[in-house]
Amino acid sequence: MTAAPSSNLQALRDQIRRLEGHADRRRTVLPFGVPDIDRRLPGGGLALSALHEVAGGGNDALNTAAAARFAAGIAARTKGQVLWIVSTPDLFAPALQQAGLPASRVLFVEAGSDRDVLACFEEGLRHPGLGAVVAEVGRLTMTASRRLQLAAESGGGIGLALRRWRRQTDAADFGQPTASTTRWRVSLLPSVPLPVAGVGESRWLLELIRTRSGESADFEVETRDGQAELRIAGDRNGHTDETADRVPLAAALGHRPPAARIGRRRASA
Repeated sequence: MTAAPSSNLQALRDQIRRLEGHADRRRTVLPFGVPDIDRRLPGGGLALSALHEVAGGGNDALNTAAAARFAAGIAARTKGQVLWIVSTPDLFAPALQQAGLPASRVLFVEAGSDRDVLACFEEGLRHPGLGAVVAEVGRLTMTASRRLQLAAESGGGIGLALRRWRRQTDAADFGQPTASTTRWRVSLLPSVPLPVAGVGESRWLLELIRTRSGESADFEVETRDGQAELRIAGDRNGHTDETADRVPLAAALGHRPPAARIGRRRASA
């Protein structure tokens, strides 16, 4: 006697879950606290125990810095220490502080090559004591991203692949498929005008290019005093919401000065 079609289908689904490495486990999420963004993400936030990608809208220093600040805002809302792996020693710690991530929470690792970055990235994701691992990654293959995804599932933290390329032509790799749960692109927009002469608050075009089991979307966000405020500019279907409220996005500093002593540990790979 052959099994019922429904039984065969359920058995196939169970096998797929086992192959993906997260059978019988509900994945928790890290909400942004912004309804317009969270409702676009399955589960209402960024999946923990998962790999996510972030890139700047251009390969220039300004867009790359905006992407790093966005990643820092995500890492700041996790619990525990944050491992930040760089390939170029140009990370500006005060900018992380502005995003709500004090240097006392960050373990900095400088790796000499993309291969070393990926090795440190994977080891960090497997460590259960880290809330987030951020790594500057150039080329990211499907095989490498699957290893990172499995490592994140093992450790329970969130992995943020901060895509950074040495040449603009290498940025085409960002369009290649990976095992990442979400893929974001952050581009600078003209700053908010002030009533007096000066530089206004930063504004970004935040693109959710890919999300597993979800749809892509575009958002406009503003940063202010260690926060980011959301205003929907229009999604990919052309819908707009001119009455959207502005609400906090990234972790705030609470208008308090940084600690008198900031411990900073640095390692080399």
